[in-house]
Amino acid sequence: MIVACIILFHSPAFSQSISDLRQKKEAAEKEIEITTQLLSEAQKNERTSLNRLQLINKRIEQRNTLISTITDEIKVYQECISNNSLVIEMLNSDMELMKKEYAEMIRTAYRNRNSYDLVLFLLSADGFNQAYRRYLYTKQYASYREKQAEVIKTVQEILNDKVVKLEQQNEVKRQLIGETKKETEKLTSEKVQQNSEVQQLKKEQKKLRQKLNEQRKIEQQLENEIQRIIAEEAKKNKKEDGSGFALTPEQKLVGDNFVQNRKRLPWPVERGIITEHFGIHQHPVLTNVKINNNGINITTEANAKVRAVFNGEVSRVFGISGGNTAVIIRHGSYLSVYSNLREVVVKKGDKVSTKQVIGTVFTDSSDDNKSILKFQIWHENEKQDPEEWIGK
Repeated sequence: MIVACIILFHSPAFSQSISDLRQKKEAAEKEIEITTQLLSEAQKNERTSLNRLQLINKRIEQRNTLISTITDEIKVYQECISNNSLVIEMLNSDMELMKKEYAEMIRTAYRNRNSYDLVLFLLSADGFNQAYRRYLYTKQYASYREKQAEVIKTVQEILNDKVVKLEQQNEVKRQLIGETKKETEKLTSEKVQQNSEVQQLKKEQKKLRQKLNEQRKIEQQLENEIQRIIAEEAKKNKKEDGSGFALTPEQKLVGDNFVQNRKRLPWPVERGIITEHFGIHQHPVLTNVKINNNGINITTEANAKVRAVFNGEVSRVFGISGGNTAVIIRHGSYLSVYSNLREVVVKKGDKVSTKQVIGTVFTDSSDDNKSILKFQIWHENEKQDPEEWIGK
């Protein structure tokens, strides 16, 4: 019983689970820290802005993730506390039983402590064989009694250790509950701030719709340019059967390596958070208005450096009316697209390596010093979700 309990509740699964949750918690805390810094910059301008609302929304999302992770950690500790409480209960039960057995043995030994009694016990045997067996029994009984004392001592040590660990786990659980309370209070405050920003922005719906239309025009220009590049390169490098690109061996190798690094590509900026995701989603303020993003928007620090996410060749550097400069890099049959840049330091035909700086994010001093990199990934003419490619 005792050995089974010790094996059962010393599983490495607990340590692994806590380690995973702590890593997730640290990642959420780091994201909140970055978002708070960016939000602090945005709030220097007292005017309400969509960028500021998106940062608040992101921090609320991160805060919910953090609270959820802490809650999961509490559950793991609670399960371990319950298990250790059960082990302590079982060990105490075993200890009581062993102590009773040991006490009985001591009483028996005390009653038979006289060596004369032992001699009579041996001489009263029916024969030599029985006398010998009785002699062995007395020896084994004495040995068993000594071992029983050792077992009781060992079990007592295990029991003491379990009691200490149980108290430590209870203390960690209490701390985590305190953390949850603090984070929940922060979340409540952030939701009040979020509601206030939304109400203020709703008064500027006409301006927001105008900005949205301008953004759609920029996105369309960018998409048209990408499609034009793809069509040109497809025409020049079409396979014999008329499907896809006829890649050179070098391009094919780069493309294969690009695919192998799915979910592990570095971020195109050193520090930043995703404030708008890929695909179709609801506008944060305008009712019944959908936004369709061909990539992701990464809000970053003012004048942040933009980096190539993988080895490749610059296919195009071009300006977009109202959208600053864009760079397209080919990685075999894949394209990575970086827009809303200034001070681009590469040109068409340049070979670039992973994390090589290709330019600087445009910082809009008239709009909360907003610095947003618009990042896309395409496979030939198919849009990809960049979050499925970059590392977490």
